[in-house]
Amino acid sequence: MLKDLLKDHEIILASGSPRRQKFFQELEIPVTIDVRPVDEVFPEHLKEQEITDYLSALKAMAFKDLKENQVLITSDTIVYHEGEAMGKPKDHDEAVAMIKALSGKDHEVITSVCFTTADSQKILNHTTRVYFSDLSDEEIEYYVSNYKPLDKAGGYAIQEWIGLIGIEKIEGSYFNVVGLPTHLVYKTIKELLKA
Repeated sequence: MLKDLLKDHEIILASGSPRRQKFFQELEIPVTIDVRPVDEVFPEHLKEQEITDYLSALKAMAFKDLKENQVLITSDTIVYHEGEAMGKPKDHDEAVAMIKALSGKDHEVITSVCFTTADSQKILNHTTRVYFSDLSDEEIEYYVSNYKPLDKAGGYAIQEWIGLIGIEKIEGSYFNVVGLPTHLVYKTIKELLKA
């Protein structure tokens, strides 16, 4: 769908996430992967999408050398629960503790996507509310031991076993919980390239 618009542009995806990379394949948007190290620390006063907006823009700052025809895409996802941002767990025990905290409650998954060109920047975000059923200690332990979700915000992936057995409903984009609000990304790239 975007082939004609993309032929004169290069989309750079600054993400090592295999899930995000696969989304671009499925959207039929060719990307160049370029991940640069960034210290992902945000000011403590930031809340909800302020955090992900800040971090997605921070990741773009590592790219000072964009050419006219390049569009850089950076993004960040957090799980936001009871006023706290949950990033990726440090170890097995923290992953277990995170899922225990989410069990039987609802939380928000917030993703921000930052589109940077040589002369402009646009940040958008999407929030999905996720409702977990009550999970037993055995179920949580089984999931963390077998699926090792240490690269997942909040310590879980909706598309894995824990999502199949534990998520009662969601409000908002499913793909956002996997890692990218794909409908917004497609729409924004289309708008940017037509401009």
